[in-house]
Amino acid sequence: MTKYICVYCSSSCAIDEKYFSVARELGREMARRNIGLIFGGGMVGLMGETARAIHEHRGEVIGVIPEALNLKGIAYEKCDQLIVTKDLRERKATMEEKAAGFIALPGGFGTLEELLEIITLKQLRYHNKPIVIFNVDGFYNGLIEIFENIIKLNFAKKESRDLYFVADNVTEALDYIENYQPKEIASKWLTHVNQD
Repeated sequence: MTKYICVYCSSSCAIDEKYFSVARELGREMARRNIGLIFGGGMVGLMGETARAIHEHRGEVIGVIPEALNLKGIAYEKCDQLIVTKDLRERKATMEEKAAGFIALPGGFGTLEELLEIITLKQLRYHNKPIVIFNVDGFYNGLIEIFENIIKLNFAKKESRDLYFVADNVTEALDYIENYQPKEIASKWLTHVNQD
């Protein structure tokens, strides 16, 4: 049975070619490892690039797209299965349910929102699946600094670092997911910190 990884990523076609190159590499390697893709169902940007790369190497693709975006020129019509949802919330819930793990490639506000939600759901023990922040060419350095500041200022526990893995290349990202061993997730709740 094929394992599916959810890939969150950009729908922009105006970004640097280096991001498309990494998306193609990820798709090729996923197909080589017999890992299927579950994604937002778009044909544009890194979404379409990853899906096409997997198909070119005989991998499987499940798209999940809200009905408002299920339009010609936006939806990736070659999905092995295209699931149409009523809205973005249902789309995210469907991807979460079907995926064995999650990879966030570079993206915009939507990608960031998806990544933060899936980390929060893990923190609250709604799932215990691997999450990879794919830090292509330092794209996520600023976000990781924010995470570290959140921990430093006691807005989250230091164990929060275990909720996700930062990968710099395709091999690191997929190896982490394939070798992932779920650990007990620490309670998110911090007790009062004595400032004296």
